Amino acid sequence: MTPEFSITPERLSHFQGGLVLRHHKKVSCEPPLKHAGIPEKLLIAIKANRGHVSEPMVQVGDTVLKGQVIAYPIHPFGAVLVGADHETVLLEQGNIDSVNHAESTLARRAAKEFTEAQRWAMTLYTTAEPCVMCAGTQYWANIGRLVYGMSERQLLDMTGNSSENPTLDVPSRYVFSKGQKNIRIWGPVNQVVDEIAELHKMFWS
Repeated sequence: MTPEFSITPERLSHFQGGLVLRHHKKVSCEPPLKHAGIPEKLLIAIKANRGHVSEPMVQVGDTVLKGQVIAYPIHPFGAVLVGADHETVLLEQGNIDSVNHAESTLARRAAKEFTEAQRWAMTLYTTAEPCVMCAGTQYWANIGRLVYGMSERQLLDMTGNSSENPTLDVPSRYVFSKGQKNIRIWGPVNQVVDEIAELHKMFWS
């Protein structure tokens, strides 16, 4: 360290926030600390640092409410991984692109973060039934339970032959039946199908 940048005790001063060089930040040593308060405006970035740009559902300057959907990701799919206690949310994931679906991406993340035995006691919750790729990834990740809202057949009825999401028509139960693991499955969940369907209708229309 050169002499001009060396720090000696006599060049330091104490103040409420910590230590500061005498010749720097003099203003911060003078006024007392104050609470910032609630800002009049809050700017939210809709562009994500991974994947595609989200589609905004509001305009610049709009007033939004808590819980209001302000943007859709590339596709309206989401998945969460719940622990063995059936309550603790361990991981959350949305679609990144057409080959990195919410379920398969989450399963790969889980495979790195938890043991095989831990994953077998976990439950994968997903808005729509996992496709063949995602069901296969869940199988190999050894996640022992699956709960999905809408069936793949119901999703296909809305996406049709969309080039963005050419939905398969292969039930996850069929995929798992060809394996050697007794993965437990619940779905479709009729209580939430209409709500999930409404999101897809708005997105794919």
